Amino acid sequence: MPLSQKEVEHIARLARLDLTEEQKTHYREQLSAILDYIAKLGELDTADVPPTLGGGLAQMSLRLDEVRPSLSLEELLKNAPDSEDDQFKIPPVFE
Repeated sequence: MPLSQKEVEHIARLARLDLTEEQKTHYREQLSAILDYIAKLGELDTADVPPTLGGGLAQMSLRLDEVRPSLSLEELLKNAPDSEDDQFKIPPVFE
């Protein structure tokens, strides 16, 4: 599934990438190869393949949650540049 130069430029614009013409050509080839590979995977017959659950989580042993000693509030906030009401205070993200 070959991508056009215009599609690569659109993808680059969405990713906020400023690409040279050489890079656009290089990425067009690479992205086209990836899409071809994905198309091949779609051709596989998976009708007899049972779905897996969690990729093997059933065999993993997880530790039990247990309360352990932790830092006091004062210790936690002592190196913070700014705090207010027992919380870290950061500059606003949106103004």
